[in-house]
Amino acid sequence: MISVNEASDIINGRLFKPTIEVVGLHTALNRICAEEVVADRDFPPFNRVAMDGICIQYHDYQKGQREFKIVGTQPAGAKALENQRGCAIEIMTGAMLSRHADSVIRYEDLSIVNGIATISIDDVRQGQNVHKQGSDRKKGDILISKNSLITPTEIGVLATVGKQTVPVYTNPKVAIVSTGDELVNVNETPLSHQIRKSNVHTLKALVQQHGIEPELVHLADDKSAITCKIGVLLKDKDVILMSGAVSKGKFDFLPEVLADLGVVKHFHKVEQRPGKPFWFGITESTSVFAFPGNPVSTFTCAKRFFEPWLKKSLHQDPRQHYAFLAEEVSFKPNLTYFLQVLVENNHGKLVAQPVKGNGSGDLANLTLANALMELPANQTHFEEGSVHPIWWF
Repeated sequence: MISVNEASDIINGRLFKPTIEVVGLHTALNRICAEEVVADRDFPPFNRVAMDGICIQYHDYQKGQREFKIVGTQPAGAKALENQRGCAIEIMTGAMLSRHADSVIRYEDLSIVNGIATISIDDVRQGQNVHKQGSDRKKGDILISKNSLITPTEIGVLATVGKQTVPVYTNPKVAIVSTGDELVNVNETPLSHQIRKSNVHTLKALVQQHGIEPELVHLADDKSAITCKIGVLLKDKDVILMSGAVSKGKFDFLPEVLADLGVVKHFHKVEQRPGKPFWFGITESTSVFAFPGNPVSTFTCAKRFFEPWLKKSLHQDPRQHYAFLAEEVSFKPNLTYFLQVLVENNHGKLVAQPVKGNGSGDLANLTLANALMELPANQTHFEEGSVHPIWWF
């Protein structure tokens, strides 16, 4: 049995090595950008009007002029009109600033009667309500750094620079495997001795958050059938996530099957609760994460070990967060303890309130928490106000 940190180091020392593929803009969400994206022109690309109103030459106002004859109207998307000395042009938000004009007065700060605009305020400033060309970014500036996660914000930036396609890192091919005769599908009514599958759907949702569509596989408690299917998956997938059949039960075949198939075991059992029977091994091309079958154990191992591994594999550097413990906690076994907590921002400080549950089988209790707090081994008492790592759900 090894420590949590040792297990983490082993896993992160055997990362998936992605290549680069080009995808369409509308399939790039939640992927990792594999190149820098630069501005193809200034941002904004012209002097952009920021308010509906009129545009004028400021020196006319500075000389005391308050009434301006309106000589034209300029909507957004039209070429710039020429603004004459002593005159004004009605202009709309988003429009290119009229030539020779340099300031915009809002409709709220003027009146228009018979084509004459009268300014009613005394604090007009040169350049007001004008978004200057290049004031956000200059042509050639980096807008999206290499290795950035593509969120809806990045999608908008990619669109505005004309990126119809985007180079991204290839995602690993993932299979999620459940085992057990006691499990039935979500749409089935379980018999008294059965339960519906949940772990595979939890893991699928976690994987989908990273833009990956996994294959779901369920195997009955039959050693030969498990061996056959796992053998196929090892040839086709980069990652296999398994839930169940790794403990000491009579039908917990996975460790033996994986060994028979040539998967090199790196550890089996981690000094933690929940999730102690966690198994990890690799082949030349596939990483195998075999989690204990209890739902909280599966979820804990996936959040603490698999998800950071996935992010690091895709050139992400996941930031570790910490929180203050809201009340004292005692935990006697000499194991790292993943405490379910509800983390809230208390005047700029993250405070974690323990959420009591009924052990690793209490899946519903996770809905009351939003993070796991990692409490170290070799300690039995954790004081209120002590600071520890958290893993957000």
